[in-house]
Formats: sequence, structure tokens, C-alpha cells
Amino acid sequence: MGPRVRVGVIAGVHGVRGAVRIKSFTEEPADIGYYSPVENEAGSVKYRLKVTGEVKGLVIATLEGVTDRNAAEALKGTELWVARERLPKTGEDEFLYSDLIGLVAETVDGKRLGTVRTVADYGAGDVLDIRLEPKGDMMVPFTRASVPEVDVPGGRLVVIPPVYAPDEKEDRDGGE
Repeated sequence: MGPRVRVGVIAGVHGVRGAVRIKSFTEEPADIGYYSPVENEAGSVKYRLKVTGEVKGLVIATLEGVTDRNAAEALKGTELWVARERLPKTGEDEFLYSDLIGLVAETVDGKRLGTVRTVADYGAGDVLDIRLEPKGDMMVPFTRASVPEVDVPGGRLVVIPPVYAPDEKEDRDGGE
């Protein structure tokens, strides 16, 4: 089995007939339906899914063989995966989150900072969570200004670490 990519996770149930709510990680949430069948993380179970709608940022879908609320509830938290080769090719300056995880983060002058632990979007854009060496974490906006170079084949990216300004209250109070 080649590399796989997580395309969603079952977030809960919808109704009493076995429909589920899915948090989709595809660019357009409903596009997760194009990758059916999807499989669980272990690759041991395949799910044929059919997207039936969207609600509050989640995709509503039916899964073949899941016909009641209890069966759907048992799947809550199940991650949905597909083989990497089933996804469209990425263009220049386009990356899958899975491409970035594990890359070595370096400064502009080549100093190793750590490795990309995860990529998240908290609503204001993508953010890299970098595990620093020897310890600690750093969050960096995944923008061209903060990450001017990404070399996936080379296993690295260049990061301009954020500059933290002192707390304004401390400045006004004389640093107390």
C-alpha cells in the first residue's frame, strides 16, 4: 500500500437513518464524495459514501451498509483516508498538509529549527506547528512572507520566525 492522505473524519450523526456528518479536509468540502470509497486509518474497512448535503461547515453523507443511528454513532471519530495517487496533482506552490508534516524547518541562513509537526487552520489561515529542537514549539503562519521556500523533495522548508513584541500593558506600566 502506497502513501495515503486523510481526507476527512466522521464528526457525528445526522438523523436516524444512519447518515453521518463529516469534517472534510478537501479544498471544497463536498468533493470528499469524489474519492469514494474511502477507508479507515488502518485500511481494513472501506466505506462507499454519498454526499447528500452540507450543514454548518460539515458534509452530510450516507455510508453504504450503515442504516441506523446506532451504527452511525459507532463510527464517530473515524478518520477517512484515500491513496495519495487518487488525489489531483498539486500545482507549483500548492501543497497537501501531509506533504509538509515532517519537513525540516530551517532559518534563512540554514540553521535547523526543528520539524513540522502539524498544519492547522484556526480560521485565519494555515499555520505550521513546528517542534523546536531541542524542545518547545513554534507556530508560524503558512504564508509566503513567513515561509518563503518549501522544498518537499528536499525534505525542508525555510521559516522566518515571528518576532514577538512586548505586551503593550507592560510598556505603559514601565515594565511592571
